[in-house]
Amino acid sequence: MTPRTPGRRLTLMAVALLALLLAVLLSLAVGSRAFTPAEVLGALVHGGDGDAAQVVRFLRLPRTETGLLVGAALAMAGTVLQGLTRNPIADPGILGISQGAAAAVVVAIAFAGVHTLTGYVGFALAGAGAAGVLVHAVATRGRGGATPVKLALSGAAVNALLVSVTMTILTTRAAALDEFRFWQVGSLTGRDAEVAARVWPFLLAGAVLVLSVARGLDALALGEDVARGLGRKVGAVRVVGGLGATVLTGAGVAAAGPIAFVGLAVPHVARAAVGGGHRWVLPMAALLGPVVVLVSDTLGRIIFPPSEVPAGVMTALIGVPFLVALVRRRAGVAA
Repeated sequence: MTPRTPGRRLTLMAVALLALLLAVLLSLAVGSRAFTPAEVLGALVHGGDGDAAQVVRFLRLPRTETGLLVGAALAMAGTVLQGLTRNPIADPGILGISQGAAAAVVVAIAFAGVHTLTGYVGFALAGAGAAGVLVHAVATRGRGGATPVKLALSGAAVNALLVSVTMTILTTRAAALDEFRFWQVGSLTGRDAEVAARVWPFLLAGAVLVLSVARGLDALALGEDVARGLGRKVGAVRVVGGLGATVLTGAGVAAAGPIAFVGLAVPHVARAAVGGGHRWVLPMAALLGPVVVLVSDTLGRIIFPPSEVPAGVMTALIGVPFLVALVRRRAGVAA
């Protein structure tokens, strides 16, 4: 295996950045009507009233911005949750955070009269935060505090409770079911500039929180006793990291619904590229997550024209075979 030197890591980060720029260009240029790179650049720089300017600036640009934010948020959240729980299959749904956002959206539709995507954002963020707090409160009770096993079990219990609440409301209110189904599938369709504007401050806050505990996550991977021996405050790492992951998940799910695969598999791809140090893995995941979301969304626009396949469906279709290949490759290396 080639050593993961700083120079090689920087090279791979540059490659990931280039892939992200290409994904952004594809997202802006490809759809039911395709535009050349020159037309896209002209629409962004010079504006105008032509078809390219209208479509690129007012439809595809906000959608692309949302995809960037959602991909980075979910990928970083998954990376942190896998580090905190030391569970390689952890993702933003494992602690009930995504389901907390979903339950809040259902309540907003059914009882608060909220019927717009921008209106969902605040409720989804609040629901994700409440679910994260509840899971941590349950896990900290008893001996040992919030251990990885207790966090996973508490997350599963809270997730089941929230699913029950959500299904109870949806089965008694048909109108809420119709609206919620559109959000639940996970999509960038119809996202405007206001959605991105409301979400990015939470993404920034969450990113700052998780990056601040990167070294603590590295120590925690060696075991709690070793981490304490290295002078790390394990409790603080869990609280800050968990809070950051909750904010990131809430922001991502609020903007686009629960998009699958990104938080689960992107961290593994990032680690395969730059190693296990979270100071490298988190930025790499922040670059690769949007690539997956934007490429999936772009393919979803053109695979069955003029209809669109939601990004949440495409991420699973594209990601599952890739993740299986990655697991088999790792198993081969271990053998």
